[in-house]
Amino acid sequence: MYYVIVVSDGTGRTAQQALDAALTQFPGIQPEVIVRPGVRTRDQVEEVVREAAEKNAIILHTIVSDEMRSIMVKLSRKYNVERIDIMGPLLLRLSHHFKDASPSEKPGLFHKLNKAYFRRIEAMEYTFRHDDGMRHHEIDKADIVILGVSRTFKTPLSIYLATKGWFVANIPIVLNIDPPASVYNVNPTDVFCLMTSPKHLSQLRKSRHEHLGGITGNYAEYLHVADELKFAQQLYRHQPKWTIVNVTGKSIEEIASEILALKRKSEKAL
Repeated sequence: MYYVIVVSDGTGRTAQQALDAALTQFPGIQPEVIVRPGVRTRDQVEEVVREAAEKNAIILHTIVSDEMRSIMVKLSRKYNVERIDIMGPLLLRLSHHFKDASPSEKPGLFHKLNKAYFRRIEAMEYTFRHDDGMRHHEIDKADIVILGVSRTFKTPLSIYLATKGWFVANIPIVLNIDPPASVYNVNPTDVFCLMTSPKHLSQLRKSRHEHLGGITGNYAEYLHVADELKFAQQLYRHQPKWTIVNVTGKSIEEIASEILALKRKSEKAL
């Protein structure tokens, strides 16, 4: 087993991304990656170096503090640990190029400046993992939970909201089947229930029915669609604090704007 210890005085995300890129060049090699973020003292550096020595691991670090990098160099030599400094040489060369400018040596600055970007990435990852009822036991961590029958735009709406930084989970409503119990444990003001007209939904489903070669049974039939929407409406009304949103004839952007406006309104009311 190979070990790589990622060390950073910030989050470690930069080093992890560099490592992931490098590992693609080594197919078949899957080292155990250990991440040690927030390493900012001599004791923390020594603890990490000792761990690397015990595991015969290589250290990959993005420490921006010149003092801590020097300590890392000395301790790595002392414990005979191989290390790769990603940030140090780059900061040094940039300092020379920028003449009198010196790096601020503030840990985690990149993450702070790019917090919104990382939030969107995390939101996208969460939303993809919680699409269409997947991992419904974890939806308490969602900012927004979307319920709806098939073809009411749950997935594209969830992804659109995720690109704005919202953690979204969506749950399908299926005729005569209760939604997972975890839905009822979510803050009800975070739950948004999609509704549409039977005629409109039937037309949408017919396109899918034809695309799949007519193998979806009564999926697109008007009476079946009407029954599904009636069942969904009954479920929604049993939870008076859930918000019902009519999506008929609206674009994804319009629906998302409506949901966010309603969510912010409910948050202000608290």
